[in-house]
Amino acid sequence: MDGVIVLQPDEWLPRAAAHRACVESLTVGRRERKSRGEKHPVDDFLFEYYRHRPSVLARWHPGVGVGLVDAPDHEQWRGYVTTDSVTSLNVLDFVERRGATVDFVRALLASTLERTAAFSCFGLHEWAMVYGLDETAVRHEDWPLRLGSAGTDAVVEAHQISCSHYDAYRFFTPPAESLNQLRPARDTMPAFEQSGCLHAGMDIYKWCFKLAPLVPSDLTLDAFKLARRIREVDMRAAPYDLTSLGYEPVRIETPEGKAEYVAAQRVFTREGNLLRQRLLEALRAPALKRVSW
Repeated sequence: MDGVIVLQPDEWLPRAAAHRACVESLTVGRRERKSRGEKHPVDDFLFEYYRHRPSVLARWHPGVGVGLVDAPDHEQWRGYVTTDSVTSLNVLDFVERRGATVDFVRALLASTLERTAAFSCFGLHEWAMVYGLDETAVRHEDWPLRLGSAGTDAVVEAHQISCSHYDAYRFFTPPAESLNQLRPARDTMPAFEQSGCLHAGMDIYKWCFKLAPLVPSDLTLDAFKLARRIREVDMRAAPYDLTSLGYEPVRIETPEGKAEYVAAQRVFTREGNLLRQRLLEALRAPALKRVSW
């Protein structure tokens, strides 16, 4: 098979098993909570919002340009083709189905990497999502607002809101929408996305799993781990009181809290940009260049 690295079972099976074991370890809490009907505002987000099941995340994909010998499970998964006992990404089928998404994500990642990161939002998107609401009407109703409704609203009104991420902005309450300095929209994401945004950092994971099996699972898992760390800071900086869950708040209404938030942002930005570069490399693989769409 031209241009395809072929892995024998003794080469790829241990990697697939290690991936599954890692995912099962990382998701055991989610699976146990779901069996009990319990919710968690931090750890459940990557599964509830992104709607990607642990069982699917546990599937190991070698990525474009790699073929597997004797891989009966992969043969049954969508997106693969088997030729002479070697199973690999069906590039033609994938491009036919997902070519437009590949183009969109390439453009989004490239523009995000080129744009200067912004570190002045201080996580106020979560505050804008509850602005003007009674505590019984907020998204995470099981956890109280740390400053109460009036105190939360006062923080929003004392700051300039500059949310650049459409999928955060679309959950703003109606009175908070007009307070945002930007108007991000679904079709203008490449014009607004910037790497300092915590939600843009979490979305790297989304683009990885949405473009499986083209994207190798080691990259998807790295993006999942980063997204999980980001979500923790995202909710620690949110208006909710999660101390009963062991999360100390990042008090973004104070100078010290703002500094703590920005320090975390800078770390996530550096790590996220490395993942963006790796994802771009996968989406610019030579095997894809040989196919036009």
